[in-house]
Amino acid sequence: MNHTDTVTKSQQYIDQEDRYGAHNYHPLPAVLSKGEGVYVWDVDGKKYFDFLSAYSAVNQGHCHPKIIAALTSQAQELTLTSRAFYNDQLGPYEEYITSVFDYDKVLPMNTGVEAVETAMKLCRKWAYQVKGVPEGQAKLIFAKGNFHGRTLSVISASMDPVARNDYGPYLPGIEMIPYNDVEALKVALQDKNVAGFIVEPIQGEAGVFVPDDHYLSDAAKLCQEYNVLFIADEVQTGIARTGKLLATCGNCSCDARCENKPEVKADILILGKALSGGVLPVSAVLANDNIMMTMKPGEHGSTFGGNPLACAVAIAALKVIEDEGLQANAFKLGNIFRSRMQDIVDKSDLVLLVRGKGLLNAIVINDAEDSSTAWDICMKLRDNGLLAKPTHGNIIRFAPPLVMTEVQLHECCDIIEKTILDFASQMS
Repeated sequence: MNHTDTVTKSQQYIDQEDRYGAHNYHPLPAVLSKGEGVYVWDVDGKKYFDFLSAYSAVNQGHCHPKIIAALTSQAQELTLTSRAFYNDQLGPYEEYITSVFDYDKVLPMNTGVEAVETAMKLCRKWAYQVKGVPEGQAKLIFAKGNFHGRTLSVISASMDPVARNDYGPYLPGIEMIPYNDVEALKVALQDKNVAGFIVEPIQGEAGVFVPDDHYLSDAAKLCQEYNVLFIADEVQTGIARTGKLLATCGNCSCDARCENKPEVKADILILGKALSGGVLPVSAVLANDNIMMTMKPGEHGSTFGGNPLACAVAIAALKVIEDEGLQANAFKLGNIFRSRMQDIVDKSDLVLLVRGKGLLNAIVINDAEDSSTAWDICMKLRDNGLLAKPTHGNIIRFAPPLVMTEVQLHECCDIIEKTILDFASQMS
């Protein structure tokens, strides 16, 4: 009997990746081949609710028809020119995105970590050109527990041994302080060579840690007081994920359309992931002229950054967010979801707590970080038709597409509740 007759189609693909691909990921064993809205299907035809959304890159749902239409239309006209020439899509995109987020300028890139790197460079440039920091002395402050990507400069600001170990020497000029600690920031800002403070409004990879209500606004005020740039990494939290257009919007009064009245206006805003609806890598760094115009031609760039295909897709993706009121839907469904998860916490000792904002949430499993319990629960969720994945060992992050309906959300909550209660009963 042929080997392919004795294993599932899924296992064949898993074996193929294992043999020919680098082993830098540990995926949950579900081999996906199709996505539509809140659903994905594996190669064996099984249907699942997607409760991770490609780490919030698919906020608009899988293969949103308006985004795919923009992709296919532009792909038949022009995909790439590099920035050696102008193209007819970049200018309209730049005007649109700067209008949406209320900044003077945008610097387009591709991946989220490229955007973080860009913000770091831009902040240093501003420090030397505007603030007057002595050459080579600029410092950047990061919050402990952060996740900004895995390039060498970014892991220099990480305390995660998995991302950091054996990759030194690390980038100098970086200081780390506790997250959600305004006093620690104030102490760090006493150094006149500090150029910027880079922070996630909610630490997603760390386990969806939501800071105190006034943390971001107090931090931004301190940065302004000490002439330091407040830089918000909203690669995961941005584009309606937390129930507002941006997490830094806080508890603003905007509903279906952003009115540009955020609680915190970052000096530099970093976006990615859902900026393209998960269709292709698109990221952006936004800032006003006094910061952005310190960079001159030739000092930073990307062959693919600002390509016509990405620009057309990003405009469509942002319009879907506004036209379908996805931030309002995320806000409403997030409250329902946390209430349903709290019911599970009240019923079972297996789940310690639920936390989050909008449709970026997590539950903490009552076991050690090095246990397999959260992973095993995610495997059972997979078997029951819902895909999620642990982070930091004992935390399960839940982030479905924002196009989810209330009926679908309750169906998913039923799956999660049944899975956890059944799992708990088997452990006892």
